[in-house]
Amino acid sequence: MSAPEQTDTCPEPGSAAELAAFADLQRRLPPLFDRVFADRLAPRTIVVVPGLSLDAELLARVEGFTHYEERQLTMLMLLKMPNTRMVFLTSAPLDASIVDYYLHLLPGIPHEHARSRLTLLAAHDTSTVSLTRKILERPRLLSRVRSALADARLAHISCFNATADERTLALRLGIPLYACDPALLHLGTKSGSRSVFREAGVATADGAGNLRDMRDAVTALASLKRRQPALRRAVIKLEEGASGEGNCIFDYSGAPAGSGLESWLAAQLPERLQPEAAGMSYERYAAKFAESGGVIEAWIDAAEKHSPSVQVRITPRGIIEPISSHNQVLGGATGQRYLGARFPALEDYRGAVCESRPCYGRKASSDALASTSSVCAKAAHGATMRSRSTCARAERRIRFKRYST
Repeated sequence: MSAPEQTDTCPEPGSAAELAAFADLQRRLPPLFDRVFADRLAPRTIVVVPGLSLDAELLARVEGFTHYEERQLTMLMLLKMPNTRMVFLTSAPLDASIVDYYLHLLPGIPHEHARSRLTLLAAHDTSTVSLTRKILERPRLLSRVRSALADARLAHISCFNATADERTLALRLGIPLYACDPALLHLGTKSGSRSVFREAGVATADGAGNLRDMRDAVTALASLKRRQPALRRAVIKLEEGASGEGNCIFDYSGAPAGSGLESWLAAQLPERLQPEAAGMSYERYAAKFAESGGVIEAWIDAAEKHSPSVQVRITPRGIIEPISSHNQVLGGATGQRYLGARFPALEDYRGAVCESRPCYGRKASSDALASTSSVCAKAAHGATMRSRSTCARAERRIRFKRYST
């Protein structure tokens, strides 16, 4: 395996040259995976970039968004492998007590030994710019990351979600990205996920995707109401929303039947649209919707609702492996905000959620879904369960590109 070139000189972002260079870099990932994954003693370096690469305005509305970076501190458990090194980047320095807490969970590994193989680096910037963008804008920080790589030939990047910025970062560091190819990012949008789920046979809520503006939303809301005359509410979602912040609820109360429905919806939408994001006006939401597009979905009414999620790993060889399940805790003004999770998913449906993983990769032998999340509405008597698939985060709802060797 030849040593990669590490340089700050990269092709123009988004150019054909960058795409070709990235594809060439990613070809190193499958043989690297074969070499180190099954051997816990094999040396490797993991560069963890846990920041959310999302719209800056939307990110600003996610309360405590920088603390989301701490969710990937679970990656520190990989330091149980004695020859594994890790570079963990954050927007702000991590409190030493938090790091110590995780390292003391490592079975049979002295704290000092694990800490010596961990490099913590921070951008010292808590603005709403994505963490990856902060890294790219700091040459000295990039240089420190490179210096922390014991052997760049045995290193890869693990990130929260993969966008064009993560592709550029991989090229700047000269190490492959263990994530979805950003060229497939559209499959991780709300509309893309609905399309992929439908083709893979995963149930989705009644609704419509690929909506361009609020005029499209009015048409879709009218069609949905005609298909389900008893429907009380609908959810409108931005394509790239996170933690429910891009969601709104629309109340159909008093909606007329017949040809006057569209005009009633157009008149009522500014007044009845209830955003999850605090302080978000209808005018601003409509502008964001016109920028990114979105979807509408039927709101499922039930006395009891659950939001189970399953995480599966798609290896660079295209193998689908379940990792975990959990029940999301949702709340907020519209009941759509992500507040946390309880592990694992409830026993009532845990097995069914995990066993459905073969359909994630049904589309083609060279692609697979990274994971799915279903919202389940249980009738009050508990005898029946209706479910819908929802698309919350791009990195959980995208197909993992399987690169040829």
